[in-house]
Amino acid sequence: MAMARGGITIEDDVMIAGNVQLLSNNHDEYERQVLLCEEIVIKKGAWIGAGASILPGVTVGKYAIVGAGAIVTKDVPDYSVVVGIPAKVVKTLDESKFQQ
Repeated sequence: MAMARGGITIEDDVMIAGNVQLLSNNHDEYERQVLLCEEIVIKKGAWIGAGASILPGVTVGKYAIVGAGAIVTKDVPDYSVVVGIPAKVVKTLDESKFQQ
């Protein structure tokens, strides 16, 4: 599912599994009729696991992996693996092993 009012950019060679939510908009916590929009960017070669949710304003870095079911509230660095709620970096991948 994508709620894309804030915009979603997906670069080349990205893999997105089933039941992923890309949510580039939200409501203000006090003014609930006000829609807050921030772009989501998923960079080259990233992999988004099944059931993950990417929230407004997040950039998923190059060749990063988002684990299944993760809720991503902050940017994911290039070549990182994030898991959990909220998503946290658990591993950094070896950049030299990727074909650029």
